[in-house]
Amino acid sequence: MAGRYRIGIDVGGTNTDAVILDERLDVVASVKRPTTADTGDGVAAAIDAVLAASGVDAALIGHAMLGTTHCTNAIVERRGLGRVGILRLGAPATTAVPPLEGWPDDLRAAIGEHAHLLAGGFEVDGRVLSPIDEDAVREACARMRGEVDAVAVVGVFAPIDESQEERVAAIVTEELGVPVSRSARIGSLGLLERENATVLNAALMQTLRQMATGFVAALRERGIPATPYFGQNDGTLMQLEYALEFPVLTIGCGPTNSIRGAAHLSGATDALVVDIGGTTTDIGVLVDGFPRQSAHAVEIGGIRTNFRMPDVLSVGLGGGTIIRETEAGTTVGPDSVGYRLPQEGLAFGGRTLTATDIALAVGGAGIDGLEPPAVPETVGAAAWSAMREILEDSIDRMKPNAAPVPVILVGGGGIIAPTELDGVAELIRPDHFGAANAVGAALGEVAGQVEKIYRVDPSDQRASRADAAAEATERARLAGADPATIEVVAVEELPVAYSDGTAVLIRARAVGRLAA
Repeated sequence: MAGRYRIGIDVGGTNTDAVILDERLDVVASVKRPTTADTGDGVAAAIDAVLAASGVDAALIGHAMLGTTHCTNAIVERRGLGRVGILRLGAPATTAVPPLEGWPDDLRAAIGEHAHLLAGGFEVDGRVLSPIDEDAVREACARMRGEVDAVAVVGVFAPIDESQEERVAAIVTEELGVPVSRSARIGSLGLLERENATVLNAALMQTLRQMATGFVAALRERGIPATPYFGQNDGTLMQLEYALEFPVLTIGCGPTNSIRGAAHLSGATDALVVDIGGTTTDIGVLVDGFPRQSAHAVEIGGIRTNFRMPDVLSVGLGGGTIIRETEAGTTVGPDSVGYRLPQEGLAFGGRTLTATDIALAVGGAGIDGLEPPAVPETVGAAAWSAMREILEDSIDRMKPNAAPVPVILVGGGGIIAPTELDGVAELIRPDHFGAANAVGAALGEVAGQVEKIYRVDPSDQRASRADAAAEATERARLAGADPATIEVVAVEELPVAYSDGTAVLIRARAVGRLAA
């Protein structure tokens, strides 16, 4: 039967995981391969390995999903970013703080200095702050021609009224023919944070396109006729073209893939998920089967943004974390040998004492074919105790209250966790826990989310709620959901500060299954 299988791939800092799921979403095979300097090579190797392990005919794979840290790494490492032109519609009201204020110098240099402050914007109550000057927009485009790969258009209070951003984006497309990133479709209120998120999105458009090109080529070269999807950071998927328009939404998808995969493999819907990799441990909260979203502004590569991100705590403990014996005692990390663990860990014949070596030495874990390394008993006990304390303290920080909670343990580094932890009601290690991130990437739900500000009569907000729900439904369709399966799963209303009480922020979220 054509298209009965799906392949999920998650590219992490240490390993690239791949799984194949059948039509019942059961795991047929899972593999783990080292992440390579060129992530595309690691992805191709993982695809080859999982096809060989499963014995599945490549022609029977109907969907392929990729969760990747590629965009996150591009920002953190300041490489592979596109040059961005910035058109802020806010003069003369916002000239005191220019675009890119507070950005690290090296990141500013990576995207270029092409910022223009133009007339435009709205008041918080929806009145026009200043009309746009189309001639000035065209003049700014002329100065940027040939100098930028994408343009970010940012209007003051654009989430209240998108009309100015829409018009300016149309002019940019006409004049320059480059991709345009509009702030009202990315961030919420807060001009500078929304502007930062929009500029990062524009800078990543070229980055993700290169990754997508390699991913699609790897599928086609292996005779896989699958529709490609990318994971986004709320635990759902988006089809290729949607991802290319909103690459910033791939940031943070690694932890969310693990949380979704943990829910699927364990059957739990409300729990903490502890994902132990080679370098870090990421702890997230599973609520009704999906990751809990952060309520705070998030910094990415030193840049403060306000678009949605998962609520995840990361600590420097993983399978490759380096253990040291110092005059002050035994220390755990935070640095790691990462993907070099099979070459540098003591148990593998290397010279570096790692968290994996400690787990093997104290009998907390076993790996087929490996003997526990010779570690002084006092060092082993001290390190094992410190590792346990790090996990327990981190879990306590993410718990909603003091009561013990169920914890789902996933990730390839999960062998370094003790079998019991204080404050944990139940420690669940599901089958295929090492590839939970790839399983999460392969699960086939697609979401659309919208945040908009409406001016409404407090006695009748039904029309505004319906409008937000309809737009969320449309965004889910554009992201690749089957229209017949889309459901609006949440509509929230929040008052808008400094307004007269008739403005309300409405968040709507719709979820559907993959279109056939």
